[in-house]
Formats: sequence, C-alpha cells, structure tokens
Amino acid sequence: MIPGAFEFHAVNTVQEALKLLNAHEDAKIIAGGHSLLPMMKLRFAEPTHLIDINGIPSLKGITEEGDSLHIGAMTNENELIRSELLQRRCPLLVEVAKLIADPQIRNRGTIGGDIAHGDPGNDHPAVMMALDAEFVIQSEQGERVVPANGFFLGTYWTGLEDGELISSIRVPAFSADTGFGFHKLKRKTGDFATAAATVVLRLQGDRVEHIRIAMTNVGPCAFRAEAAERILLGNSPSDALIEEAALAVQSACEPVKDLSGDEEYKAAMAAEMMRRALHDALQTAGATA
Repeated sequence: MIPGAFEFHAVNTVQEALKLLNAHEDAKIIAGGHSLLPMMKLRFAEPTHLIDINGIPSLKGITEEGDSLHIGAMTNENELIRSELLQRRCPLLVEVAKLIADPQIRNRGTIGGDIAHGDPGNDHPAVMMALDAEFVIQSEQGERVVPANGFFLGTYWTGLEDGELISSIRVPAFSADTGFGFHKLKRKTGDFATAAATVVLRLQGDRVEHIRIAMTNVGPCAFRAEAAERILLGNSPSDALIEEAALAVQSACEPVKDLSGDEEYKAAMAAEMMRRALHDALQTAGATA
C-alpha cells in the first residue's frame, strides 16, 4: 500500500527537530524508518509531517564516561556490533544486535528508534531493562532522564510525551564479574522473536547478588520478570531454583496467539529461553555449577 500524503523535513539540530514537533501536532520522528514506514503503508499511522533526524551528528556515537556508556539514539545496529568499546564493556549489546533482523535493517535501524517505537517484538526494550539503562529525553523545556524499567507501558506505548525525543541511552558498563545471556526463538532470519529472554547477573561466591530477567514479545510490552528474579536473588542457583524461576516466568507471560504459536506454546518457549539465558549468564559470570 501507499502512505498518505505528508510533508518531509530534514533537520540538522535537535532544536530544529523539537521546534517542528511542537509546531505540528501529528508530526513523527523518522530515523531508520523500518518501524514507522510499514505502519504508514498500512495506514496504521498517518502523520502529515515527517522529521528526519539523520542529519544530527550529536545523536550518534558511543562514548564512555566513568562507569557509564553513552550511546547516541541514532547509532545503528551495525555500529553497535562494530564498537570495540561495547565489545569490551557491554558485550551483551553486541550479541543482541547481531541477532536483529537482517544486514539491511542493521545498517539503517537505530537503537533509539527501536526503543521509542514501543513494539513488544523489538529486542532492545527488554535488554535495556536487564541492563538498568536510562534514557536521556529532550524537549524544548529541557532534558530529563528516565529508567528503562517503567518506560514501556503497553503496545506502541512508552513514557515519551508529546514534543519529546530520545537523544541518548546510558548503560552501566559491565564489571569483571558480570554475567549475561540472551536467547531468542524465531522462525527464520528477519522475524520478530516468538519469545526472547535477557539475563544479567553478578555472583558473590556461589550466590546471586544481583539479577535482572527481562522478556520480549510475550506480553503487551517488554517486562522484567521480577518474581523470577526474587526466587534467585541471594541464593545459589540450583537446578530446582532455576526451574522454579522458569515457571514464574511462564506464569508472568501474556502472549498473543498468532502464526508463531498459541499462548501456551509461547509462554513455554519464554521459560525455555530464560533457562538458556540464565545458564549462559552463570557461565560468563564464572559460576562453577
């Protein structure tokens, strides 16, 4: 299908973009375009103004400030993969980006667009929650910083207000004892996940002192499996406890039946992805079990 008529604006500064957002009530930001344009073609979204932010250099790049990594919202997936800084300080993001869609999309799709779109099938929202990331959000009134956990409110619904855009993402750099795992089930290359799980943890001896478990595409939006986290936190992760946590994940899921499977299958696969991600996280954290 063909999108409705719209006026196109190419901007060079964040201030220009924000001014246009406020001037036009139905304006939309466009970055890589892989999320918005398909919705426009189906007439699910019909903005009359598109604001192209590809020409804003301040929205790109990856830097380290203290123990925090700052990632520009316009950084694309292949730039995440190629980043030596991320490979050293947050390899989870590199591994996740490698599994997103296909090379064409990874060359254009941006981390900020993936987050801002609020699609429950997108990979970065759950990963951001597991990383305890923060989003730097700008408006004409100034800047605010919000945590990833709590930002995703429902399907295509986030904490972004009218007239705002995400300018960067702040991610805590991994310490030497950080373990991580990401597992994603999909039917073929380019598909959204049928179910995916991200686990980030740290151990103190053989006990879990910190853990985040976040799930993709098995609810109205990405979510933290906090009941499963509580089961493992402070304990040695035995097979019995891991199974109890997996069942807690399965109970927390609210998937929608589609061509990828029914509700029961998707919830069971979410639990299995969590088991695999947790085992990987324990391995990379140096657990002997």
